Amino acid sequence: MTASPALRSLTVAALAAAVVAVGLYIFGTQHTPDYSTSLFGETGADTFDLKSWLATGVLAFAAVQLGLALWMYGRLPWVGIAPPRVGPVHRAVGAATILLTIPIAYHCVLAYGVQTGVDTRVAVHSIAGCFIYGVFLAKIVLVQTPRWRLPGWALPVVGGMLVVTVMVLWYTSALWYFNDFKLP
Repeated sequence: MTASPALRSLTVAALAAAVVAVGLYIFGTQHTPDYSTSLFGETGADTFDLKSWLATGVLAFAAVQLGLALWMYGRLPWVGIAPPRVGPVHRAVGAATILLTIPIAYHCVLAYGVQTGVDTRVAVHSIAGCFIYGVFLAKIVLVQTPRWRLPGWALPVVGGMLVVTVMVLWYTSALWYFNDFKLP
């Protein structure tokens, strides 16, 4: 019995996501943290403010991405379906969003690594940090897949997973920082 094209596409996307997420997790747990790693000239706790504001920018871009996606899928009330020019804007904002995560991830991975034994906030943040790049790759794989090979729910689900992961990362880092090192 041969797998359907949709099942093959979804499997490739899921495997790509798993390889990236697990690879980052393994690297992060095996890497020796270097707390002196610099982020734009800042080190240690001095990076919290910068990373929190960068993460807030990522969250804002993710909200824009969600709005654009809802518009493209005709899910915004009273607006209708987006014109074709919205697609390239969605891709450009998505590229800016993921690029904005790179300095944050660079510093987190090299300075702290993946830590699951400190407390729940840090563990959730570490795992979500690995997961986001896996989900991003899965979305890229699915976007490059011909539409006829995908179920209609696939891209919205993966895009939603990206937005939720950004929210979890922001909640466990930037909000924690802005709220005097505690979660509400």
